[in-house]
Amino acid sequence: MPSKRSAPDNAFYDLLMAARQLMRRLRDEWYGGDLSWSQISAMARLEREGSQTTADLARAEGVTPQSMGTAMASLEQAGLVVREHHPTDGRQMLFALTDNGRRARTQGVASKRAWVAEAMKGLTPAERQTLVDAAALLRRLEHS
Repeated sequence: MPSKRSAPDNAFYDLLMAARQLMRRLRDEWYGGDLSWSQISAMARLEREGSQTTADLARAEGVTPQSMGTAMASLEQAGLVVREHHPTDGRQMLFALTDNGRRARTQGVASKRAWVAEAMKGLTPAERQTLVDAAALLRRLEHS
């Protein structure tokens, strides 16, 4: 027998499921879904902030250094990032985006933007405004 949930619980589950499905769809639009969110996020961080160590990336992304090391090794094998020697600490290696990595980021962002724009064409102006308002509320929730 299914359990009865309260209205706030239903809203929570609906929001969670919608967010998961939307994020999955966006990831699939980016690089054909072959990269994990961790890899996509690390590449974005490298593009924004420049070369970083695995430990710095892991800390910033909230994952273990081992997990980030695995993610970066896959990106390196795909030719999207490259290892560089740290300029002041010879014991450390930095990761940086390659030209292919930058192109993949640019194409990935364009693909996501095009998909969202196309999907939003099917919405009414009021529905589009609701999405804009919801985005602001979600940002508030994130920082609360």
